[in-house]
Amino acid sequence: MDKIQYDKLILTAILAAKRAGEAILEVYGSDFAVEQKDDKSPLTLADTRSHEIIADVLEQTITVNNSTVPILSEEGRDTPYEERKRWEYFWLVDPLDGTKEFVKRNGEFTVNIALMHRDKPVLGIIYVPVTDVFYFAALNFGSYKLESSDILTDDLSIKELIDKSQRLPLSNDINTPFTVVGSRSHTSEEFTEFVKQLNAKYEKVEFISSGSSLKLCLVAEGIADTYPRFGPTMEWDTAAGQAIVEQAEGKVINPQTNEPLSYNKSNLLNPFFIVSRQGLCLD
Repeated sequence: MDKIQYDKLILTAILAAKRAGEAILEVYGSDFAVEQKDDKSPLTLADTRSHEIIADVLEQTITVNNSTVPILSEEGRDTPYEERKRWEYFWLVDPLDGTKEFVKRNGEFTVNIALMHRDKPVLGIIYVPVTDVFYFAALNFGSYKLESSDILTDDLSIKELIDKSQRLPLSNDINTPFTVVGSRSHTSEEFTEFVKQLNAKYEKVEFISSGSSLKLCLVAEGIADTYPRFGPTMEWDTAAGQAIVEQAEGKVINPQTNEPLSYNKSNLLNPFFIVSRQGLCLD
């Protein structure tokens, strides 16, 4: 699949994310109920509505090599591995990443849509409904930030989208002080040790916290230099963000193998990982 073939895929996925975000904000402004999933994580009406909207758009409008692209979503994840391991292309979706942030009403939640080619993300869309900001990227296409959805129409061209967007990273320079972004809702002993090692290497280290896949976006953008994650995440939490980071010339690495995260495993749980911005070596 070459660069030109990504045009419609990017635009359609952005529109799907936008419609899902609108539905999420309707629930966000209401007195919504919170249920618990089997893993004790929260689930709201916003999660299910967003999933339904995204699935409806992607199932009806997107084909690759003249075949429908299957969808693997956090809210529809029961596809057996024996079936999905044969998929060449598929959508990997988190319809509401950061449900804890949504419940806290701090605005730091996102809609994540990634197109996967076998075990690699080749396109990523992250939408932040509260701020109306998009991050998007595709293989050999670059990584971009769009700060308003006002330009989005059904007949928008990819050229118009790119012209109104900012290429990432916004800065090529390592931050002073060196900036680490971490989870607002999760921390660990490994994270504390990692930051201690950075303090020994850099003159000054600053920590900023953020929720959901926004942490990967902050690294792609150049606001943060690294995001170490030493806690549980699932494939749909990281796929779109990994595409955005990698197309901004950053890395999302499993520190045990020094290789990029891979996807569509039998177990969809991610290993620990470290995200680093363009040009940064943490060895």
